[in-house]
Amino acid sequence: MRVRVPASSANIGPGFDSLGLALDLWMEVAVHPASSLEIRSVGQGSEVGPDRTHLAAQILRQIHGHDNFSVDISSAIPMGRGLGSSASLVLGVAAASGAKDPLGVAVEYDGHPENAAASFYGGLVAAAMFEGSTIVRSFPVDDDLRVIAVVPEFQLSTELARAALPPLYSRADVIHNLSRVPLLLAGLADASQLQADMFSDRIHQPHRSALHPFAQQVMQRLVQYGCLGACWSGAGPTLLGVVQSGRADQVAHEVANFCQSIELAATVDVLSINRVGIEYLD
Repeated sequence: MRVRVPASSANIGPGFDSLGLALDLWMEVAVHPASSLEIRSVGQGSEVGPDRTHLAAQILRQIHGHDNFSVDISSAIPMGRGLGSSASLVLGVAAASGAKDPLGVAVEYDGHPENAAASFYGGLVAAAMFEGSTIVRSFPVDDDLRVIAVVPEFQLSTELARAALPPLYSRADVIHNLSRVPLLLAGLADASQLQADMFSDRIHQPHRSALHPFAQQVMQRLVQYGCLGACWSGAGPTLLGVVQSGRADQVAHEVANFCQSIELAATVDVLSINRVGIEYLD
């Protein structure tokens, strides 16, 4: 079986560990029974060794009790950049190998559901674990919105980014985020209501800033050049700007020039919001 899985961005500013957004950046995974494990990979992630330590092999053993499968992976999703590459791979391998609940497998691996839920359903989702079950709700996104993704060449591990977070937060910081999440959802549904401060976060981005010294400068420029708001993508280091379609290419060009001026090696792409989710191709 062959499936196509979109990338995902988690958090979206104040929605830490709860909001996810699917993006039109893709991974294709095909899985077929074989006499022994075979993994072939092209594109992003192809440098990972095709042996039994590969994440695809681990997931196959978890689901089926063995890894006697032939796996083909073609990915445009950068690894370790905060675009849900691991969630997409787990979801793709689980679905293509015939798992009854591929979303459940991906959520169990990630430990939190928003990346996998966005890739599974497409669009903008809120997701949480309720008594061992994953609850997902979808929200509308204005058709005119696009995402500018600033993807640095360096990776940032989720474990390192998690370790940067404090064990406790002030009431003011929690209220700051909680008050912005519903406003952000309304703004993403209707771009005329969207304001940059709706993306403001005090839960994760400030505490991770030392891991990405250019982040604040780039987000400021994204808004200055015409984005309606900017934020980290997941645990980073990718940064996102949300922009209306008519301005997207020009803003991306200006941001790319800015990254070059500060010697930040990064790819700047204009991405559409994926509204389909996982696709079964054959």
